[in-house]
Amino acid sequence: MNFLMTAAPLAMRLCGLSQEAANLGLQWHVIAMYAPSFFTGRLITRFGAPRVVAAGLALIGAAVVAGLLGQDVGHFWGSLILLGVGWNFGFVGASALVLDCHRPEERTRVQSLNDFIVFGTMAAGSFASGGLLTAHGWNTVLWVSLAPLALAVAALAISRRAHPAAVS
Repeated sequence: MNFLMTAAPLAMRLCGLSQEAANLGLQWHVIAMYAPSFFTGRLITRFGAPRVVAAGLALIGAAVVAGLLGQDVGHFWGSLILLGVGWNFGFVGASALVLDCHRPEERTRVQSLNDFIVFGTMAAGSFASGGLLTAHGWNTVLWVSLAPLALAVAALAISRRAHPAAVS
């Protein structure tokens, strides 16, 4: 998510869109990241964390498709909003899964390690996306973002096969 979020406003400017359009797109993206938190927990309770994570990954994939369909303001904004909601579902759902897979005495350490890995990867992704954007363009950033998305989908599929009871 961070890979695309960081590059999108820069790509908007490189495509000749206004700074105001880039700012507004990022503002709506941030709202899309956090506003669903009011009901994401209920979705996890009702459908299960794996399904919510899968929905989040699907929304992130839809964000990539929206970005690949064009480079006008609507495509960027749509992509950023889909990306934000997808991140919320994926992050909150995956956090619930991480905690469900461990004993109560392990949860603090596991959550700390998970957050370190997630946010360390996000920092690296931020730097990489800017360089990739300036060297190869927005479409390349979008295509490259499919690699970690595919890894996440594969990890979710493997975990669902290994722990079918977690699907509930």
